[in-house]
Amino acid sequence: MTRALTLILASVPIALIATSAMTASKGLPQDKQSNARNFVLVAHGGAGDYSHLTPEQIAARRAAMTTAMEAGYKVLAGGGRSLDAVETTIRILEDSGQFDAGRGGYYTRDGVPELDAAIMDGQTLNAGAVAAVKRIANPISLARLVMEKTPHVLLVGAGAEQFAESQGVRLVSPYYFFDESRWKNYQERRAAEEKTKSSGLSAQPVHGTVGVVALDQSGNLAAGTSTGGTNWKMPGRVGDSPLIGSGTYANNESCAISATGTGEFFIRNVVAADICARVKYLHVSLEQAATDVIMKELVEQHGDGGIIGLDRHGNVAMLFNTNGMMRGVVKSDGNITIKIRQE
Repeated sequence: MTRALTLILASVPIALIATSAMTASKGLPQDKQSNARNFVLVAHGGAGDYSHLTPEQIAARRAAMTTAMEAGYKVLAGGGRSLDAVETTIRILEDSGQFDAGRGGYYTRDGVPELDAAIMDGQTLNAGAVAAVKRIANPISLARLVMEKTPHVLLVGAGAEQFAESQGVRLVSPYYFFDESRWKNYQERRAAEEKTKSSGLSAQPVHGTVGVVALDQSGNLAAGTSTGGTNWKMPGRVGDSPLIGSGTYANNESCAISATGTGEFFIRNVVAADICARVKYLHVSLEQAATDVIMKELVEQHGDGGIIGLDRHGNVAMLFNTNGMMRGVVKSDGNITIKIRQE
């Protein structure tokens, strides 16, 4: 090293050198560093007709969602992955029994809940899902095991439960899902159907599917959805929630989506992937893409439901064409906002 270069380096403030070294050690582009702490988590508790729920039921759902979102926020605030935040939040919603997911799953016509769930990593596009499982307390966690421990994306029914046992997941009794109020409604519905000999499906007042999308401090997106499906569904019916691209989708290059509503419409329109494709290829905002799909195309088809979404910049979309959708947002400031009606 020449004497001149030595003198130049000596004149550089030590603090500046230390700052440069710290920036380099993070290994992130400058724009990533400036946004490293801007994380977001969005959750939903189903779209539908909330006029059928009592104030007490609304309060119980709101409390359960708040608790779940607090847990997800802690994961992100601690530098955790969006995938972990999604799973953590949904597990609490499943356990609460307040939603059509996990312990609160609707009964099929056979009187036994059949549960579906999916989770997707926007960084790698890896995904896992389970459908029509009857003895899994937390389908979202089994979906993640499918993603991480198998070469597959979707496992269903008895095969999914056999895989769960192989991974040390305890199978629960169907009585785990028993709820006196829902069982009474099931019996009344069954008696009415037998009396009229009707096998048609009728609209249900509330869809209690749960879902979460998250953006972590590293800029990675993830999405997850968990459901018991529609009330009085045929055994073996699978909706959009566990179908990657229909009810659940995440891609760091565009957005993360979790859907809720009458799944058949979301399957036919591949709603989640369609919204993200519009963001990526048409270069429209997430809000515009979701509006065009949920508020226009689905409405024209008489499809009911909604979505929550996040893009890679942390922009949030929460669109629904029903009279309500419980949804909540928490950002890096820690303030949780939960709404139900159009506001």
